[in-house]
Amino acid sequence: MTKKNANGFDRPRQLVAQEAARIIVTQGIRDYRSAKTKAAERLGMTARGALPRNAEIERAVSAHLQLFGRESHSAFLAHAREIALSAMSLLSTFTPRLVGPVLNGTADANSPVNLHVFADSPEQVAVRLCELGLSYRLYERRLKSRHDKTDVFAGFAFHHDETPVEATVFPIDRIRQAPISPIDGKPMRRADAKAVLGLLD
Repeated sequence: MTKKNANGFDRPRQLVAQEAARIIVTQGIRDYRSAKTKAAERLGMTARGALPRNAEIERAVSAHLQLFGRESHSAFLAHAREIALSAMSLLSTFTPRLVGPVLNGTADANSPVNLHVFADSPEQVAVRLCELGLSYRLYERRLKSRHDKTDVFAGFAFHHDETPVEATVFPIDRIRQAPISPIDGKPMRRADAKAVLGLLD
């Protein structure tokens, strides 16, 4: 019978989640599936049933960051959110929203600032970045919608104040329809500039 801790979690799953969190924070691996598979192999737990869900890993990442540097992480997170606000200001024409680890509080030194921006075409965002004198790298991101349909969105990776920023471009009418989070299967949490400022206050 699988042992469970006081919170009702299977101990092997908890160990894998903790090791995966350590790998994510220290090695900069952003893919949760890769991190938990690597963690399970290190711990000799290859059984599928022992692998934690992504939401469990995110909680473990948060706990790891709190345990190993609460004050320094709080300062880092505040700085990352300030950078996010500044980048959102630069791209204000495209109604930017902050998403991901910087918003959720699980960002580390390897985490970019993730933005969702909204435009008639990705080219409009490219023109704005050029006007700002910012060099960028084009990427594509596959994201699921509420109807379990996967769409591909263009994005632009650039540096702002020496911090990596990734701006994924959505059609304007998708501003009220957030894609599904791979972490918990729910619509991604998005925050406008006012909400981000509130986090800093």
